[in-house]
Amino acid sequence: MPDMDVHEALYTTRMMRRMHADPIPLEVQARILDAAIRAPNGGNTQRWHFLAVDDPDTKAEIAPIYRRCRDKEYEEINAGTFAVPLRDVEGHAETMQRITKSSDFLVEHFTEIPLLLFVFSIDDHGGANIYPAIWSTLLAARAEGVGGVLTTMLRMESDRVMKLLEVPEGEGWELTAMLALGYPRGKWGVAANRRPVHEVSSRNRWGRDFGVSVPEPLWPAGQQG
Repeated sequence: MPDMDVHEALYTTRMMRRMHADPIPLEVQARILDAAIRAPNGGNTQRWHFLAVDDPDTKAEIAPIYRRCRDKEYEEINAGTFAVPLRDVEGHAETMQRITKSSDFLVEHFTEIPLLLFVFSIDDHGGANIYPAIWSTLLAARAEGVGGVLTTMLRMESDRVMKLLEVPEGEGWELTAMLALGYPRGKWGVAANRRPVHEVSSRNRWGRDFGVSVPEPLWPAGQQG
């Protein structure tokens, strides 16, 4: 099994939308999911299901649904109805351009994605039970050299997707997210465009000084020291 420092995985795991078409070996997929199911969940009920899709025909059926959902999301973003507007719209514009470009690449090459991992849950409680497992999936994938991107867009047409994937009806299953996984074309690295800890954190009361300044990432410098 791969040996990677946990801090390296935490600091360098990022969304990878550009990936090679090379398949992910089943033993690698097994290690990724075996790590994912160790994630904490309420009452250890394990009310989750991971559906791996690598069949070309199935991916081809999902591709137009994904495109429609992406187009709808763009329409909502442009209309200002998708989320709370950012304060620094101009400063975020360049980042959004990069994300949009890579997102377009993912759409255009959707059927070439080696593995689509659909994550289903029951009584999700706002994600408390399932998102730890989803993030563990991405961290475990990082340790294997596999990149991925988390998307919830397909929930816009979840009934259609669940019917296509033959998810049992009447049992309470809900589509939480889809992970697109593959060996990345890009490079791993510490995310540099993050507001530092002391700007986004408070202590005891909102807006009060956190108590320590963190102007630069603490890894890998902290690890080396």
